[in-house]
Amino acid sequence: MDIKPYVRKTHYYETDQMGIIHHANYIHWMEEARVDFMEQIGFGYERAVKEGIDFALLGISCEYKSMVCFGDTVNIQVSLTSLTVTKMTVQYEITDALTGKLRTRGESIHCYFDSNRKRPVSLKKVLPELYDLFTSLSVK
Repeated sequence: MDIKPYVRKTHYYETDQMGIIHHANYIHWMEEARVDFMEQIGFGYERAVKEGIDFALLGISCEYKSMVCFGDTVNIQVSLTSLTVTKMTVQYEITDALTGKLRTRGESIHCYFDSNRKRPVSLKKVLPELYDLFTSLSVK
């Protein structure tokens, strides 16, 4: 499956006093890109939530390589780098849309969470269709 990068044009309100994107915004962009990724694979986030599954955040990291400024457009490529029946690791590469220069690399770790019972679950047991889809897309 060909996953296209999430394209994000920066906004003025996301900048600091120097016109540089404030570091906290990259985390928001990663979430936007992850939701877009779910839509692209044909199993939108809303559908997972309706099925009773959410993705609880266990950890997140972001390594800043070069600045993004107001007016820039970035591409955010999402990939699954680790997958088990109970959790997944998602990697993000944020590059300049014009030059391809790496701006930021990030990673988030999520467990599959039963939103009704309020506890972690095995995705393979409770939503095998999504687990199989993730398995087919994870980096080997």
